[in-house]
This record gives sequence, C-alpha cells and structure tokens, in this order.
Amino acid sequence: MDSRWSLQGMTALVTGGANGIGHAVVEELASFGARIHTCDKSEVSLDRSLREWKEKGLRVSGSVCDVSSRSDREKLMETVSSLFGGKLNILVRNNLLCGSVPGLKCETMESNERK
Repeated sequence: MDSRWSLQGMTALVTGGANGIGHAVVEELASFGARIHTCDKSEVSLDRSLREWKEKGLRVSGSVCDVSSRSDREKLMETVSSLFGGKLNILVRNNLLCGSVPGLKCETMESNERK
C-alpha cells in the first residue's frame, strides 16, 4: 500500500456502519489501517457485520446506538473515548436524521426540487 494513503494509528467512529454506505465506509477506512468503532441501532445487523469484518482481519468494534437518543449518543462517546484513549481522528456521521438535532436545518432532495 502507498504510505500516503495509510491510516495506521488513526481512529475513526462511523455511525450507522452496519449496512449500506456506512458499511462500505467502515471497510474502506479499516482497509487503510484505521481502528474503527461503529454503531447501529440494529443489534442483528451490527453483529453480522462485526463477524464479517473479524473474518477479514479488520480492526472494528461496535455498539448498539440510536443516534436520535441523547443518552445513547452520550454512552457512545464514553465508549469511544475509553476504547481509543480519548483520541478520535475521524468522525463519519452517516445516519444523522433531520430533526434529531435541535436547531439543525435539513433539506431533502424533494424540497430542493420544488424551488
């Protein structure tokens, strides 16, 4: 691997990482050497993905978390801080829901098409 693309020693949190785009992001970052923690609100999907990544030799941990829940987000950050010794280099917010963060304005493709 070209050393310019190495993520050795880096840590990453990918929310919604058990399926779809999040799953692909986890694999890509881990394949470049990063240590990853991901979360998903589906324990079944998360467990399936964690087994798959372990078989591939990727360094990925995970926890169940519904990011629309403040208490779940707080618990997630405590977990990540503990796992990575307080060091987080990369954050991929894959599943931020419109309306889940007070004051955050989200626009959808549909609303943009009406303009």
